[in-house]
Amino acid sequence: MFRLLTAILLACCVSLTASAHESSFTPKLDIGKGGKCVEDESTMRNHHYELIRHQRDDTMRKGIRGGKYSLAGCVDCHASKKNNSVLGSSENFCQGCHEYAAVKPDCFECHSSKPRKAVGEAK
Repeated sequence: MFRLLTAILLACCVSLTASAHESSFTPKLDIGKGGKCVEDESTMRNHHYELIRHQRDDTMRKGIRGGKYSLAGCVDCHASKKNNSVLGSSENFCQGCHEYAAVKPDCFECHSSKPRKAVGEAK
């Protein structure tokens, strides 16, 4: 009986620790419009930089614009409804995830972090 109670207590402690760990270390992201992406979540999470870089090369070297993996398309869907950007705080889609992964995105040194419609409206 003592072993059973110890096992139950240990299972409860592990479960509480895991949920506390997950809630404190998982980024809380504002996904903007969200919806169906061009690829599944796992592919985008693990390979988005390769897809975007390949799209960049096609655009720069071959003049192909409007491809499936355009950075502008990402920004159009994932800009926060609060500040209309993928940057600005740890809740913003790109900035929040890159902070979590301890990676600095360099995309926005040249490209806009705001949706095309918002950029067009600002002109």
